[in-house]
Amino acid sequence: MIVADEPLSTKDATKDRRWRVSDPALRFWLALVDPVLPDVDRGRPDLAAARFDAQFASWRGRAVEPVVREALGRLLPDDRWPAARELGGWWPRSNTPEIDLVAADRRPARSIAFVGTVKWHADRPVDVREISRLAADAIKVPGVGAATPMVAVCPAGAVDDPRLAQVWTADDLLAAWP
Repeated sequence: MIVADEPLSTKDATKDRRWRVSDPALRFWLALVDPVLPDVDRGRPDLAAARFDAQFASWRGRAVEPVVREALGRLLPDDRWPAARELGGWWPRSNTPEIDLVAADRRPARSIAFVGTVKWHADRPVDVREISRLAADAIKVPGVGAATPMVAVCPAGAVDDPRLAQVWTADDLLAAWP
């Protein structure tokens, strides 16, 4: 029921472990349904709906990251990314910055295959600002250098930017489950 996530880099970071509920339906219930039940019980479904609407997009963005990592874990390694045997994210103790995707040869890594961002925008692609943010933050990951490839995952794709080595869409991820 509970999973421990550890930052993935060339440095062992077991002290920065994070715990999360592994079942996506239970995560949804605990984050978005359970907190609004008192409002529903008081006869105020309008407050419950407003709270849900205000929090859903943020929750969805974080909730999809483990699903994306699992899908990429089924698709990789491949011919393009032969060293991508482990997938995870990276964060320091302060949690700033956070890198959504790190692919490496093992855990802890000897080498980093790529770093990436997950943006679950259905209506717009990953933009130049988000790519620039990834580029600035990624160099803080132990083992990442200026030559480390960057990738993005977004249902709407990404703007054409030479800094991105690959972009996966939702359709690409669905191919992980034939």
